[in-house]
Amino acid sequence: MSGKVVACREIDAHSADLNTLSQEIWKHPELQYAETFAHDYLSAFLEKHGFEVERNYKLNTAFRAVFGQDGTGPHVAVLCEYDALPEIGHACGHNLIAEVGVAAGLGVKAALQATGSGGKITVLGTPAEEGGGGKIDLIHANAFKGVDVAMMAHPAPFTTVDVFCLSREQCTIKFQGKASHAAGFPWEGINALDAAVLCYQNISCLRQQMKPDWRVHGIIKNGGAKPNIIPELTELEYYLRTPSDDDMGVLKEKFIQCIMAAVAATGCKVEYDFDPKSYSNVVTNRSLAKAFTTNANTTGIEFTPKEKYAGLALGSTDMGNVSYVVPSIHPMFYVGVEGCLNHTREFTTASGSPEAQPVTLNVSKALAMTAIDVYTLPGMLSDIKRDFKNDTKYS
Repeated sequence: MSGKVVACREIDAHSADLNTLSQEIWKHPELQYAETFAHDYLSAFLEKHGFEVERNYKLNTAFRAVFGQDGTGPHVAVLCEYDALPEIGHACGHNLIAEVGVAAGLGVKAALQATGSGGKITVLGTPAEEGGGGKIDLIHANAFKGVDVAMMAHPAPFTTVDVFCLSREQCTIKFQGKASHAAGFPWEGINALDAAVLCYQNISCLRQQMKPDWRVHGIIKNGGAKPNIIPELTELEYYLRTPSDDDMGVLKEKFIQCIMAAVAATGCKVEYDFDPKSYSNVVTNRSLAKAFTTNANTTGIEFTPKEKYAGLALGSTDMGNVSYVVPSIHPMFYVGVEGCLNHTREFTTASGSPEAQPVTLNVSKALAMTAIDVYTLPGMLSDIKRDFKNDTKYS
């Protein structure tokens, strides 16, 4: 019996338990770096199924579950995410991502045991994708040292292996003015709210000259204390997104000019800080993507025609940073419910629905079979590394 058949049968044999795993995480949504329930549940599940699990791996709510030995063959890591969003829970389907990662790990482990193939499989629990940059922390902590290939899959309104996720920078802007009585002595004040409004408007005007696939969006977090006090401190928060890290440098310079124009117009002082944990665009490894597509077709997965999602970017992810360190794929899969989009309450419902389960298991099988190709196909790992070298050089 081939390793791929073994892997698929193993995933099917545990389908009920895997569904329960997904449901339990869905019912207990936790925010970034506070995913203690998910961390403990996933760790215990993998321990029960024969993985060597290191809890609190590098980060408090990260884990590493390993089967196999170094030096016996390629080392494949399947990544789990499990943090939720404030107020709306698992509106990005991270409960399903966790299920996919665990299921693929079970399938690969069973295949390695049954066939005697050399190799190592790691199921890596990565917290805080929703803005916290957990994978970036893990990169800095050398969690991907020795990993040859990284993979995961993400629920979405469509199915594709050619994911379009943008580079992302987060910026906090604080304008400092001078308080004064707004009616009695307004000339004595320096209006920080005027600076915030002008900054916001400058950036909005910039959009006419932005490339179609650039994004800038923000909020005013603090607009002052009371109407009769000239605001002395205001704060804005912005996200900047571009298709590549190179484009980001150009956009950031234009963005900073918008800030400084508001300073010049109002006389305020300003502090602006870019989050050091910026997200990179996802670099999809072509050899891995080709193998995943072939394997997905055998499970009955139907890919969405490109014209239906061409140019549509699904935000940003710290998996992009991983893809610059390790050859990676991050396919998106249709969650099974028509008309719902990520980060909506409708998507929260969909990610916990029965309709999401069949495709989640099929995607798990496709990832497991792709990992088996890495272990068993002569020359595949060399092709993967060649693509990685070429693609990251010019990304």
